[in-house]
Amino acid sequence: MSTSSKPNRLAKEKSPYLLQHAYNPVNWFPWSDEAFEIAKRDNKPIFLSIGYSTCHWCHVMERESFEDQEVAEVLNQDYVSIKVDREERPDVDHIYMSICETMTGHGGWPLTIMMTPDQKPFFAGTYLPKEQKFGRVGLLELLGKVGIRWKEQPDELMELSEQVLTEHERQDLLAGYRGELDDQCLNKAFHEYSHTFDHEYGGFGEAPKFPSPHNLSFLLRYAQHTGNQQALEMVEKTLDAMSRGGIYDHVGMGFSRYSVDEKWLVPHFEKMLYDNALLAITYTEAWQVTGKRLYRQITEQIFTYIARDMTNAGGAFYSAEDADSEGEEGRFYVWSDSEIKAVLGDEDASFFNDLYGITPYGNFEGHNIPNLIDINLEAYGNKHDLTEPELEQRVSELKAKLFTAREQRVHPQKDDKILTSWNGLMIAALAKAGQAFGDTRYTEQARKAETYLWNHLRREDGRLLARYRDGQAAYLGYVDDYAFYVWGLIELYQATFDVQYLQRALTLNQNMIDLFWDEERDGLFFTGSDSEQLISRPKEIYDGAIPSGNSIAAHNFVRLARLTGETRLEDYAAKQFKAFGGMVAHYPSGHSALLSALLYATGKTSEIVIVGQRNDPQTAQFVQEVQAGFRPNMVVIFKDKGQPEIAEIAPYIHDYDLVDGKPAVYVCEHFACQAPVTHIDDLKAMLDRIE
Repeated sequence: MSTSSKPNRLAKEKSPYLLQHAYNPVNWFPWSDEAFEIAKRDNKPIFLSIGYSTCHWCHVMERESFEDQEVAEVLNQDYVSIKVDREERPDVDHIYMSICETMTGHGGWPLTIMMTPDQKPFFAGTYLPKEQKFGRVGLLELLGKVGIRWKEQPDELMELSEQVLTEHERQDLLAGYRGELDDQCLNKAFHEYSHTFDHEYGGFGEAPKFPSPHNLSFLLRYAQHTGNQQALEMVEKTLDAMSRGGIYDHVGMGFSRYSVDEKWLVPHFEKMLYDNALLAITYTEAWQVTGKRLYRQITEQIFTYIARDMTNAGGAFYSAEDADSEGEEGRFYVWSDSEIKAVLGDEDASFFNDLYGITPYGNFEGHNIPNLIDINLEAYGNKHDLTEPELEQRVSELKAKLFTAREQRVHPQKDDKILTSWNGLMIAALAKAGQAFGDTRYTEQARKAETYLWNHLRREDGRLLARYRDGQAAYLGYVDDYAFYVWGLIELYQATFDVQYLQRALTLNQNMIDLFWDEERDGLFFTGSDSEQLISRPKEIYDGAIPSGNSIAAHNFVRLARLTGETRLEDYAAKQFKAFGGMVAHYPSGHSALLSALLYATGKTSEIVIVGQRNDPQTAQFVQEVQAGFRPNMVVIFKDKGQPEIAEIAPYIHDYDLVDGKPAVYVCEHFACQAPVTHIDDLKAMLDRIE
């Protein structure tokens, strides 16, 4: 193993992931014209490695191979080597990950691609050890064989790359086959979820288990739409189980990326901003549906973690925290029973260890991941003669001591770049919770982050950029950047009724249409018409770890149409449903966010206009009542004489006014408007009927 004393080209980059490789002996290039020009000039194949800064197996491959002088010599002699941060260049990652999945049947990071100088791949894989191991081909052997073949039989590799690209294009066409979406598709999605649901531990399918909170949000909507209690029970079981498992950081708060086991005990310890944003949204919605205090507590603890560890001085949010520290996965997060005794003393340690499953033998590689999987909290409190509040208080005090001790450890690396898309998700989460809980702290956090995006992540001409770090914004924004940011702006408007957020949402939404809409086949491309031309221009509709930009955009289209009365926007959503309908109907549970948009577009909806003055107590009571409940098919407009521009944005409210000088609420349900109400009891009765 070695590193070079001389930095390579990555030292000039801003990405934390690329900077991690800046002193590798490999002569890395960033994705750039220079790299491809040199490959063409020298007639060398491209070795493309894609990952991200908090990826455990990316670190392993770096230590084994990219810091290794023997590997570096082969790469430097026979290849042009390119490093890509998938979070900065999701367009590049999306294309080659799709190709890897087509060629091998699976994907993941690090993503390893070998391709021609004109970017056409002929080999795809993920993590490769330096030497052959456990049935995995060794990188050094592979590099040698491919290098010889490139020199002696280049036409074969060229032909293979053309075949790979042809199949990739065919898969892209299949992914966009058209069809109609209806209730049958919604029901099929529910049955797919119920078929794979783990009745013992919650979640879906076998290990590894991912939170995929947008699936749970769909089930909440499906339960409300159909009255199906099983859908709600699946959501509650899963949220309860995740909050008790080791995937949740019981000492420092926040969720890890996924669980490697079915119990949610052992996480893959990295923490991602997007997971925590989407989980906060789902826990908030579950609290609105059930009133279960745990769900609000978990949401608020997520926000505590984000504010403490993942927020910069300007209020924007960092991307991720690593799984590894001191070269070991999870080292920062795990405990021995002796460590806990040293911090808490024997009596308190015994109390804590019994509660959180801490033993001398450990539950993870000889260490312990605190968890509540096998604990009945009520029974444990009774055993120690503690009421529920007393138990919470004691546990909170003990965890605070452990947190203080843990802070002295070497922290995992933080990826401190600001991504527009993921920040949009967290803005949406905070604004939604601010509405639901009536807590302006979260709304103000969302405001501050949005201001940062607006000031730092736009070009002078208004074009969104994807990433900001170390004083530099870069990379033309992708469809996710627009869709997720618009989602955050809509939620901010619903939380604050500050018309500037609605104006910004409409502006960015139109920019997205102009840049990304496919005029021939409908739907939104992942990259803009002004972006770098790669070997393909895909559309993403699958709702994986993160909902697709198309899914969130469809929801935004309908919400903005209902807010403004601009029905043209709904037409775009209708075209999306039809453009992707065939694929979605084939596997509906893989498209939960789009199905949530479909439920909104086709279900019973309501538009509410509150007319009053912001500082009026009765108006404030109306606002609080409207915002508190789970009504996913509702939008709210606030008309105040202090913001006359709202009537320009939503002309249909022009004639809505006070009633006998009193604040009034106008409610339209499923395209039929009711008489305005001026009393809170009448409003409550009306809201009780609204889905």
